[in-house]
Amino acid sequence: MAGGHSPGVRRRRLSAALKKLREDRGMSAAAVAGKLKWSTGKLTRSERNEWKFPKRADVEALLDLYEVEGDDRAHLLSLTEEARGRSDWHKYADLFPGSLPDLEAEAVRIRSYEALLIPGLLQTPSYAAAIFEASQIVPPEDTQRKVESRMARRGVLDAPSGPQLVCVIDEAALRRVVGSAKVMAEQLRFLVGMAAHYKVTLLVVPFEVGGHTAMDGAFSLLEFPSPEPGIVSISTGVESLYVEDEAYVDRHRLIFDGVHNLALGPKKSLDLIESIAAEHDKRA
Repeated sequence: MAGGHSPGVRRRRLSAALKKLREDRGMSAAAVAGKLKWSTGKLTRSERNEWKFPKRADVEALLDLYEVEGDDRAHLLSLTEEARGRSDWHKYADLFPGSLPDLEAEAVRIRSYEALLIPGLLQTPSYAAAIFEASQIVPPEDTQRKVESRMARRGVLDAPSGPQLVCVIDEAALRRVVGSAKVMAEQLRFLVGMAAHYKVTLLVVPFEVGGHTAMDGAFSLLEFPSPEPGIVSISTGVESLYVEDEAYVDRHRLIFDGVHNLALGPKKSLDLIESIAAEHDKRA
């Protein structure tokens, strides 16, 4: 499911490119709308990625106005066609408050800090089910579909163009018993196995480091091919926030670098995970 392009992310790229073209030419949204006899709202919706299926004629009109020709024009029109498709994830659309699977599929690197949970891309089915059941937010009849969708997301790591994944996990997430001690032991041993994946780097922040830069909570940094802006993803039980503001993203890069520098190295991290798994085994 991770193969191919994501129409949702293509729409995001197209919106960002059209906005940049207008700004580079020093034109206001009202001026562009006036020349094309559009409402200003129509233009701003296209630049905010608030459209479902971009119309080729509309994009061509903008490119004509901005005098975009040659390879740049061909690229943006190709992007327009790709943006009109439907995501491979459409059957799970009601389960995702945002476009996380599409963003993961298009990212070149994902850096994630988790304080209390195992990262979603590295969860076992039993652990994921226990998380959804404990939340009491996901209706019981949706739990299995939620688990299926989370397991399917992992396929992004095996896609040739899939992202590198760097996960920094607080020791608390390893010790908190979710589901049962048996579920936790299985989950931690799966983590050890996933750490051998060529696209996965797994680091643990031990209790002994005390306070650190990421104490305020979990987040992910998604990075895309240049010049695409990065995104900070912050999820709660009821919503996911995706923030592209450059200063906000840069701040989270600093936060991640800080906690990353305090984490154990890969070998010591795996040793700690295995030792905690053994402790869960004794309780199972």
